[in-house]
Amino acid sequence: METTTPDRPTGPLAGCRVVELCSTIAGPACTRLLADFGAEVIKVEPPEGDSVRNIGGQDRGVSLYGAAILRNKRAVSINIKTEAGRGLVVDLAAGADIVVENFRPGTLERLGLSYEAMAARNPRLVLVRISGYGQTGPYSAKPGYGAICEAFAGVRHMTGDADRPPARTALAVTDYVTSLHAAFGAVMALRHAEHTGQGQVVDCALYESAFSMMEMVVPEHDRLGTVPMRQGSRLPGTAPNNLYPAADGAFVLVAANNDAVFRRLAGAMGQPGLAGDPRYRSNRDRSVNADALDAEVAAWVSARTASAAIAALEGAGVPCARVNTIADIFADPHFRAREMLVPVPHPVLGSVTLPGVVPRLSQTPGAIRHAGRRVGEDTFAVLSGLLGLPPATLEGLAAGGDIFQATAPGPDAVTVPSPGPSG
Repeated sequence: METTTPDRPTGPLAGCRVVELCSTIAGPACTRLLADFGAEVIKVEPPEGDSVRNIGGQDRGVSLYGAAILRNKRAVSINIKTEAGRGLVVDLAAGADIVVENFRPGTLERLGLSYEAMAARNPRLVLVRISGYGQTGPYSAKPGYGAICEAFAGVRHMTGDADRPPARTALAVTDYVTSLHAAFGAVMALRHAEHTGQGQVVDCALYESAFSMMEMVVPEHDRLGTVPMRQGSRLPGTAPNNLYPAADGAFVLVAANNDAVFRRLAGAMGQPGLAGDPRYRSNRDRSVNADALDAEVAAWVSARTASAAIAALEGAGVPCARVNTIADIFADPHFRAREMLVPVPHPVLGSVTLPGVVPRLSQTPGAIRHAGRRVGEDTFAVLSGLLGLPPATLEGLAAGGDIFQATAPGPDAVTVPSPGPSG
């Protein structure tokens, strides 16, 4: 993985054009994946900018989250509330392979930007629609963000400690899972369009992406009537697989998921007899007696530092890890060696470190071409280059409030939430 010339994408999706009509996380994360692997992504946002630019920290007026999730995209500002603005979006879609949107269902139709309207000029168009509850069904009109939909999908009930209210992960897990499903659906639909000339709609619901993580729970409830409860840091169905505090205050995660690994763990702990204990002979036995086994492992880990415990466990071939902070990660050589911390040039900041590209492809790898740009930085260039609009027309559209062009390097625009996003 490497940085490349800013507007000369390479990778397996080079030559694919994507129009992004998205805000917040799930939609922009989907198109960021496509952009990382060579797609030309044209991000359309209002003059006040995508609300994602207001999430997280700022440095010198620059959205640091925006620098990451908006990377590799061309930033175009169009006011889709005006007739002229909507016409420009239809024109861009006419020359695109994929459009990605995450408004509440019905919004595009009310704006005159339905799939039928866009596909009338471009039958090969793939429209990826990300919403809270899907485009159909009795709840389709409800607004839904990732956190709301993971509660609805049952995931939140499974998260946290059994004696406390359901907790949340301090990351947008459901949004990112949905972005993966959306990108996967987009590429599958694109392949179909390449073979048949026929586009289609990809319907991605946040709650369904969250619910897909309940794969073990669904058949168990159906056949056994079980309603699993929160397990804290323990992984249900396998033991030992938990966090254990070390003597220095750090936490060590140990995962001895099968019988062979558990025997190695017992040896590393200096207690090989544990592997022959009737309570611990098989994973099923260990799961039933997880509390007692966790107490054994916790006593051993807590008697030594995290580094000493990890060294002993790794020496015996037992999967384990320190629970890293982001500061630990920046100091860890493995992240650097695998290019998961990539310094990227930035016109205001000089440089900003972004997460690397995943997955890794041996022949057609992805790349970071540039950090996320300012609102409207590429408006004139895109509309003149792709739609052939002359300077006088562009200036007139800007004067009328239909488009916005950033004029000089500087901070991101002041942002407010866009109407009706779904994730």
